[in-house]
Amino acid sequence: MTEKLELGFNVPAKVGQELNEICTPALIVDLDVFERNVATMKCYAEDNNIRLRAHAKTHKSADISAYLIKSGGCCGICCQKLSEAEGLIRAGVEDVLLTNIVVDPIKIERLVALTKQARIIVCVDDLENAKNLAVAAERANTVLECLVEIEVGHMVCGIPIGADMIELAKFVDESPSLKFEGIQAYQGMAQHTYEFSDRQALLDIAIDETRKAVELLASEGLTCNTIGGGGTGTHPFETKSGIYNELQCGSYIFMDVDYLRVKMDDGSYLSDYKPSLFVYSTVVSNAKPGRAICDAGLKAQSVDSGLPEIFGMANVEYVKCIDEHGVLLDPEDKLKLNDRISLIPGHCDPTCNLHEWFVGVRNGVVESLWPITSRGKFF
Repeated sequence: MTEKLELGFNVPAKVGQELNEICTPALIVDLDVFERNVATMKCYAEDNNIRLRAHAKTHKSADISAYLIKSGGCCGICCQKLSEAEGLIRAGVEDVLLTNIVVDPIKIERLVALTKQARIIVCVDDLENAKNLAVAAERANTVLECLVEIEVGHMVCGIPIGADMIELAKFVDESPSLKFEGIQAYQGMAQHTYEFSDRQALLDIAIDETRKAVELLASEGLTCNTIGGGGTGTHPFETKSGIYNELQCGSYIFMDVDYLRVKMDDGSYLSDYKPSLFVYSTVVSNAKPGRAICDAGLKAQSVDSGLPEIFGMANVEYVKCIDEHGVLLDPEDKLKLNDRISLIPGHCDPTCNLHEWFVGVRNGVVESLWPITSRGKFF
């Protein structure tokens, strides 16, 4: 039997409702803090004369992408997956950097088709892949912009700096159906390196390698319009290098438990950015003294970077995460049935991918509902 779905099915809240009326578990955004985080990064980029292209893999939302472009100082957005980009472009985003390699022939056809709808830039780190991109773009009578992705210590994608890199960049530059836009130099391994000195050591290498790449390409007559990289955890290093001209920060809009462990040079944490994203949850059992159970478990949040932290409540700890529930230590028996708690997720990006809606809240009242446009789009 097919169930007839009513309009608004599976929406956790309505505009105008109060916090305690939201169906849980739900992903809520403190709009005041969110807007402050966005404004802080915008001012940082403007003050340092560096472009900002915020990464949508954090939120996967067309509404947030539009806000970041209109009010957050962003020249465009980044996506990590092709279908993610397709979803956001269909919703009106017009300038996308795909910070990934596309090699599947079917995906390449989809990629070049997007150039008819928006500005598209893609990363390449292999000559044969670039040749395939060129053939597909020529067949589609379009031009595809490319960044040559270089290895700077991330140990994922990226071509080593040297003769092969130059050959790849020259091919892209000389191909009528491709455009050499610059280089991608992202050090992802450093983003969550907690100690400042350890993070600096990783970025010293990345910046030195990036500088070498730019100089090598310049010696061959190739100009990098974009030298991109940087994330929430490292953007001050890329900015101060004098080499990078575009940042790709994403998590700064929300923050999470793991990013709140990252220290600055004075021993403080990333204090310019505060948690604005929470998994809102209800206490569903307190049958045993000193313990409570909430309704936000593994299906409501990612714990790959550790368990969530309970926001604004001392002496209560989230200690275990199972499919549908979370176990809370509550030695003072503070929590009663139907009490609501706000959980700072351990890792915001994969947590967002588990939900269909962001519930925007201001002063305890639901102000907006944003669909997570590209939720589940990871191919």
